Amino acid sequence: MTNDSSGFVAGQSALVVRIPEAEPAVRTWRERYDPAARAGVPAHVTVLFPFLHADLIDTAASDVLAEVIGRHSPFDVSFESCGRFPGVLYLAPVPEAPFRRLTEAIVERWPQTPPYGGKYEPVPHLTIAQGQDDAVLDALATDLRGNLPVTAHVSSVDLVAYDGTEWTRRATFTLRRGDA
Repeated sequence: MTNDSSGFVAGQSALVVRIPEAEPAVRTWRERYDPAARAGVPAHVTVLFPFLHADLIDTAASDVLAEVIGRHSPFDVSFESCGRFPGVLYLAPVPEAPFRRLTEAIVERWPQTPPYGGKYEPVPHLTIAQGQDDAVLDALATDLRGNLPVTAHVSSVDLVAYDGTEWTRRATFTLRRGDA
């Protein structure tokens, strides 16, 4: 595995919910201030990062992912406000509970893959900028408020993997039934 300047490692994988409806409001800022955007990841809410190494995701693992994710119902989400972590600006999803339930279900099946390697308590969010000082984040938040709310319908979760240069979609899993 090789590291690159983004901090991503070849072979890493993640489960994300794409939010294409947010792209008009966030694309410019994400491309400038979010390394994931520059590495090919669209506007999204992370369900689980890191997930299994890409080499370990075979047909059997994909079948189990489809089953686990398929136990959850599609849902509508709105992004009405910005939130912050230190050095990070994000859009906060309402409701956030369906994202949490997806994360919990996947970690229950793969307990060796805690969110963020166990470093942080997972908080559903759509990252706009990271590694920036408060003045930059304040200006971005002010600009974004005029483009909110953003609403979306969530009906799938994507498996993405990093090849050392960019993140690419490897599979899409459909939300189908009542919540687990």
